[in-house]
Amino acid sequence: MQDIAATAIEQTELISAIDTVWVSICAAIIFLMEGGFALLEAGFVRAKNSMSIIAKVMIDIIFGGLAFYAVGFGIAYGNSNGWFAFDLGIMDTDIGLGLTVSNNLFWFIQLGFAIAAISIVSGAVAERMKVWAYAIFVVVFCAIMYPLAANWVWNPNGWLALRGFNDFAGSGAVHAMGGFAALAAAIVLGPRIGKYDKEGKAIAIPGHNLPLAAVGGFILWFGWFGFNPGSTLGAVGNWELIGTVATNTFLASAAGGLSTMLYTYFKYGQIDITMTINGVLAGLVAITAGCNIVAPGSAIIIGLIAGILVDIAVLYIDKLKIDDPVGAIAVHGINGLFGTIAVGLFAADDGLFFGGGTTLLVTQVIGVLAIAIFSFVVTFVIMSIMKKTIGIRVTRREERAGIDAVSFGVEAYTTFE
Repeated sequence: MQDIAATAIEQTELISAIDTVWVSICAAIIFLMEGGFALLEAGFVRAKNSMSIIAKVMIDIIFGGLAFYAVGFGIAYGNSNGWFAFDLGIMDTDIGLGLTVSNNLFWFIQLGFAIAAISIVSGAVAERMKVWAYAIFVVVFCAIMYPLAANWVWNPNGWLALRGFNDFAGSGAVHAMGGFAALAAAIVLGPRIGKYDKEGKAIAIPGHNLPLAAVGGFILWFGWFGFNPGSTLGAVGNWELIGTVATNTFLASAAGGLSTMLYTYFKYGQIDITMTINGVLAGLVAITAGCNIVAPGSAIIIGLIAGILVDIAVLYIDKLKIDDPVGAIAVHGINGLFGTIAVGLFAADDGLFFGGGTTLLVTQVIGVLAIAIFSFVVTFVIMSIMKKTIGIRVTRREERAGIDAVSFGVEAYTTFE
């Protein structure tokens, strides 16, 4: 009997060890995505504001990470009443998710999701928002706003989790949450100087370094293979699931890039590479919710739709005079919304297109709309309050001269004699 017990303990420890290595690697890859955000957004803005983008992403990690540790994680994964929890810090009790890794490691991988969500906002407010005002919003977002959405979706007692809402790695909880916060922030902040002429027509403000943006896009693309497969939270017994998730993640992203290439070629007469980068990201965002339960063919269709949708959304948002320098609202907000709803259509077992009826579809629509509306309204209120009190926008002089030189005393590029 002692030998049997010892063997069982050894097996448990072995499973935990393997799963710990798996989750650690995925968490590190997810963390690297912040480098992707920094390079992508820096490349898509003007040279004079490149360092301000780096500063904002650093703030996402530093301020957001500490806020998520002190308050946010407990709100998300504490003892929930269905809507929120009051635990603080990292709990030492069973979270109820059947984890085979420590709560500390689970916190670290979830940290990556929290700071990814707020990094979506940094791109939409680029080139014109005060750094310290942004830092305040980051703290509120990572301490309270994002954790509430995570509670609803991923806490075992969350009201959406109990309804059967499927958002495997966060099309809704991460991307729609961040995307609609970005929408509200961009509206309150207003467009950059010179973005629209007197008739309201958009004037293109090209990014200064598209190869840099492309490298950032590739890093994000790579990071998604930690983001989605890592959401299995364990490797042992999940081999087929990990394979399914990884395959669907790639297929949707490639299809997103393909449809954007073809759409821009036939619409404008030439391929728009900057939009193609966003098309790949749109496919990734859209598949993130259902990568665990859709067939590969469905993943391709979801990606194809996302790649076209992102271009249409960018143009429509511009027509509304909402200035989003990097296309974050279209990539993450619109396609996070679409991807979450797509689960109710394409799920292999209970999706509408596969004979499953409307039950899952209704749940998906209710869930993602609740997240999007919550994120938009709360962000709009917070930004409006800060605008009327401490101010959220740099001065016209700073904006014209460039935030880097005025606010940081350094420029991304210098001339050498």
